[in-house]
Amino acid sequence: MNDGRTGMNGNNVNKKYIRKDHKKNDRRSSAVRNRSSLAKSLCTVRELVVIREAAPGYYLGENEAAGKDDQVLLPGREVTSALMPGSRVKVFLYLDSEDRLTATEKMPLIMKDRVAALLVRDVGKIGAFLDWGLQKDLMLPFREMTRHPKKGDRILVRLYIDKTGRPAASMRDLHKFLKTDSPYKKGDEVSGRVYEFGHDFGTFVAVDDIFDAMIPRSEDTSDLGIGDEIKLHVSEVKPDGKLSVSRRGKAFEEIESDAGRVMEVIGSYAGALPFTEKADPAVIKRETGLSKAAFKRAVGHLYKKHLITIDDGHIRRI
Repeated sequence: MNDGRTGMNGNNVNKKYIRKDHKKNDRRSSAVRNRSSLAKSLCTVRELVVIREAAPGYYLGENEAAGKDDQVLLPGREVTSALMPGSRVKVFLYLDSEDRLTATEKMPLIMKDRVAALLVRDVGKIGAFLDWGLQKDLMLPFREMTRHPKKGDRILVRLYIDKTGRPAASMRDLHKFLKTDSPYKKGDEVSGRVYEFGHDFGTFVAVDDIFDAMIPRSEDTSDLGIGDEIKLHVSEVKPDGKLSVSRRGKAFEEIESDAGRVMEVIGSYAGALPFTEKADPAVIKRETGLSKAAFKRAVGHLYKKHLITIDDGHIRRI
């Protein structure tokens, strides 16, 4: 049986021949990809004109005078509208299974220099294969991963053209391609997907998989992983348009649960917490899981309800 590593008779194929043959194929496919002036529009949408109809579909160009080398095939299976020579049609340009520049009227889930959450169809020896809405899956190389996804995961990626001229996905540098013109304002409830942990700054999320946002480092996100989708609310819209978001509800909604947490911690210290709201934020975070601001609100709430006293650097349960 020929498995691609041996000849038909079971003998080893000359490895030097394989290398030369692969180089020849690479050169040929590269020449095909770069022959058309449309190659620079790979993985983008173009409005082109139908030049002629043929057995495999329709040949398109930037104008009706485009030569054969500047035409691209729109296969019949990729046509979704009624066409004839002279018709103008919006198409997405991609590479088929043989690395030939090809057009489709079916729009993918992601385009060049855009970000989208895609489903992992499978993981192989060279990377993961993502469903981007086209027949040929999109490759996510291992070197472009910030974590190794599993089959069935939905992860946030960007689309770029690699050094060989082929489309590929990356989980890196997503913030450069996320938008900062969201319609949201302070207090709005939103949905975000975790895409990076910036431990010195916070946890980076993409709101609606489109807009750049960050959960501040004062909030505990140790239970989250890359790709997790979570409910958030906007705590601030920064001057540059980026969103500051929080997993916590509004202060008045959280204060009762925070106060209960503080009482639990006081109980674990036999009724006297060995620090007050003036303690270092890191100490408060470590002991209670709350930010210093949330801790101060909870302590003030308990004090007003006459459930605690604050003296001599201690918070005591009454």
